[in-house]
Amino acid sequence: MLGIVGGDSLGKAFEGLQGGAVTPWIARQFGHAEWAGFTFYDLIFPLFLFVIGAAIPLSLDRLVEREGRAAAVRRVFRRGLLMYVLGVLFYGGITHGWHQIRWVGVLQRLAFCYVAVSLLHLWLKPRAIAAVGLAVLAGYWALMTFVPVPGFGAGDYTRGHNLANWIDAHYLPGKVWYGDYDPEGLLSTLPAIVTGLLGLFAGRLLRATDRSPRAKASYLMAAGAGLLVLGHLWGLQFPVIKRIWTSSYVLVAGGWSLMLLGAFYALIDVHGWRRWALPLEWIGANALTIYLVSRFVDFDELSAFFVGGEIASGLNAVWPGLGGLMLSFTGIALCMALCGFLYARKIFLRL
Repeated sequence: MLGIVGGDSLGKAFEGLQGGAVTPWIARQFGHAEWAGFTFYDLIFPLFLFVIGAAIPLSLDRLVEREGRAAAVRRVFRRGLLMYVLGVLFYGGITHGWHQIRWVGVLQRLAFCYVAVSLLHLWLKPRAIAAVGLAVLAGYWALMTFVPVPGFGAGDYTRGHNLANWIDAHYLPGKVWYGDYDPEGLLSTLPAIVTGLLGLFAGRLLRATDRSPRAKASYLMAAGAGLLVLGHLWGLQFPVIKRIWTSSYVLVAGGWSLMLLGAFYALIDVHGWRRWALPLEWIGANALTIYLVSRFVDFDELSAFFVGGEIASGLNAVWPGLGGLMLSFTGIALCMALCGFLYARKIFLRL
């Protein structure tokens, strides 16, 4: 959530920061790859899906123990439907007419994947779930590689030439985000489910009682490194492309997600270093709230009230672009302060 709220502004701020060889690289990391490739910003959405998957066994297993599997299924569908409706409203709902409703989007994809991963967790054993995940990744690769697209043939993964984009352009109702394709389109939602499944297996590992915390952290890091290697190797044939959620992208993003979870778990749970992560806990506890608030509140403009004008100009005189960087960091600090305020008063928006 911190990346979603502040990523765009940080990218623009570093882009405007003059001097130094590192700043252009940092600026690129806070923007999506144009098509093929992978940046830090390309990790945010799959990391969100991964975390949702990791939380599923932590929440649903207790509910099954208390009220049974039927109650868990009802909660899954209720939460999924609410999340989907919020996603439709987030993009304007019917403001511009039925033909301009965005039926797919970030929250909508989260809803689909949450329901799919939850149902698989509730009804299948781990080996069967792993088989489903492998089948989806392999099946998506086969469809994208061997099914010919009218006018372009088979195995062309460029924008507008691939099967996922063609299906969106011809069959996706309502508003298609980029006109000729949607980054949260129909076919590419299938491999996104596997991103959630990777989180599910990580959550199962964290709940296991037969391994020590240190062993769990090591397993997460090792599995993440292995997926990174496999993903980049697969990417030599099936490129790493976030906008169509290629199977290689699933592995690369999943690898980084596992390694980050392993690192955070080692620092916070194994070594007990908790204080530094408290602001992140504030944001995580109200992730949905801050995501919706960011739709209506421009934290960058709000930060200009505090450090804009002469303050920003003075900083730019010291180092061209420094004022923009201060505005960006202040906007993020205001977002964190709002989450801290809500956290302290135990105000949470949950589905």
